[in-house]
Amino acid sequence: QVQLVESGGGLVQSGGSLRLSCVASRTGFIIDTLGWYQQAPGKQRELVAQISSASSTDRVPSMNGRFIVSGDYAKNTVYLQLNDLKPEDTATYYCNAVARRYGRSQPINHWGQGTQVTVSS
Repeated sequence: QVQLVESGGGLVQSGGSLRLSCVASRTGFIIDTLGWYQQAPGKQRELVAQISSASSTDRVPSMNGRFIVSGDYAKNTVYLQLNDLKPEDTATYYCNAVARRYGRSQPINHWGQGTQVTVSS
């Protein structure tokens, strides 16, 4: 089991920024991807962006152009930079890892507990 712990959420005014962090404890696992998901109240959990250990790319923008996912696989850490926050960005943000046990090929999906981001107007 990969354990994921998020931090950095909080209350911020519209137009402000936050940086979320996720630290993975991956003993016995190989992590293939690390990423962030967003789940707003009453809405489906959606992918923000993710990075892959197989790629040299460690900085990936979100589709809205205001968020950036970056990572440091050596430190088992992935970040979510939230810029120009808007009230509609209010949500719980979840860290995600897709990982495999050493010697196994079947990927296993892992989730953090989530960190709350609230944007006021």
